[in-house]
Amino acid sequence: MASFGWKRKIGEKVSKVTSQKFEAQAADEQGLDGSEADWLPEAKKKKGLLLEDCLAKSKQLKEEGAVLAENERYREALHKWDEALQLTPEDATLYEMKSQVLMSLHEMFPAVHAAEMAVQRDPHSWEAWQTLGRAQLGLGEITLAIRSFQVALHICPVNPELWNEDLSWARQLHRQQEKATKTGTATQGTAAQGETSEEPIPDYDFESDEILAVCAAIAEKEKNMSPSKTVVIVSASGTVETVTEKEESGTTPDSTVFIKAR
Repeated sequence: MASFGWKRKIGEKVSKVTSQKFEAQAADEQGLDGSEADWLPEAKKKKGLLLEDCLAKSKQLKEEGAVLAENERYREALHKWDEALQLTPEDATLYEMKSQVLMSLHEMFPAVHAAEMAVQRDPHSWEAWQTLGRAQLGLGEITLAIRSFQVALHICPVNPELWNEDLSWARQLHRQQEKATKTGTATQGTAAQGETSEEPIPDYDFESDEILAVCAAIAEKEKNMSPSKTVVIVSASGTVETVTEKEESGTTPDSTVFIKAR
């Protein structure tokens, strides 16, 4: 029966040269870890500088686009602001300015989209809500525009422009729209009643077989009637005289004689 003893440690089989190599490698790794720890603050510093550069560049592009928009160079202004949005995609002001320029170019769908992006990024900006309402008016969405103007007034209730121009104009358009809708509905109802009261005029087909058969029957009936007819003549003196006349027998009517008319 075999006897079991203690297992020999693995390290006893490793030579001293190999062990020294492992120790040197471990020391190098520790040195690398220390150097990486030293680089962390510097990397954060570089990231902060890069963010500051992006903000400064975005601000510069925004101002350049504003100058171009004031000179009615709208396409160039949009290009500048698109570059700025690549650097600062959360800037609500850029989207709001884009919406205004797009409305000036009569591109209402992109204008509404840009204004919605501005409102999503800064729901407390009354300028963004005002621009959204104006873009919605351009699309004919009067009810939505009134709601946007009301939100803007809730944020900035002392703005006279929102009261006197935007909301007042939108409400006036809404009243006109309701009046036009009611008038159109009444007109359609009157037209429908007139159509139901008038009886349709039948469209007869004078070439049909039924009409030809009726005409033939009438001709046959006239043929079979008595050829003589009686005429009563009253003279000026009051004398009454009855005269019977003979009619010449006519020829048999031919069905081809009938004129087909429509």
